[in-house]
Amino acid sequence: MNPGAPGVGVGAGGGPFRRHHPDVAHRRAVFLDRDGVLVADVHHLRRADQLRLLPGVPEALARLRAAGWALVVATNQSVVARGWISEGELRDIHRMLAAMLLDRGVALDAIYYCPHHPEGKVSEYRLVCPCRKPNPGMLLRGAAELGLDLSESVMVGDALSDIEAGRRAGCRTVLMCGGVVEAEPQAVAASDYVAADIEAAAAWILALPPRQG
Repeated sequence: MNPGAPGVGVGAGGGPFRRHHPDVAHRRAVFLDRDGVLVADVHHLRRADQLRLLPGVPEALARLRAAGWALVVATNQSVVARGWISEGELRDIHRMLAAMLLDRGVALDAIYYCPHHPEGKVSEYRLVCPCRKPNPGMLLRGAAELGLDLSESVMVGDALSDIEAGRRAGCRTVLMCGGVVEAEPQAVAASDYVAADIEAAAAWILALPPRQG
């Protein structure tokens, strides 16, 4: 793994976790932050046994998948740059996440992560990079590798950095507020929709008309 590039998670089989669909070009995707959107935010998750799917996540993702949306995780993981876990350990965590969802009938298309931080303790990951949200590097890479139409895609996150990454990539955006809208008023103002949970986010996404022009 090039420390200067965003990482791609690994699937339950141990290989690169990235599903190619050569027969389908310019698909719509839902880009999903990990912590606080798919799993409980435990503040710098470091072990697979800390993974807890949030209520409604498998069901909401299954509805999106059935409607033809690609499902792509895009997550900042500075735990690597901070020296708390290795990239290999992070990939193990993502392997478990993918397996947990697959057990519930949901297959992800890819898991992208940014292991960098400008003040990281591990020198090779201590940099200002194009992939750490609010920069859109992970979304741009996903679009290039998976044949996604960013203008028809949606970024779902729980922080201003998620919303800004989606906006910079040309996506529509959903802020998951968990009922605490006041937490980040800038994110509320910048997002296209504010959802109380993943099920409400999925319902809004499924009702979206195609963009014109």
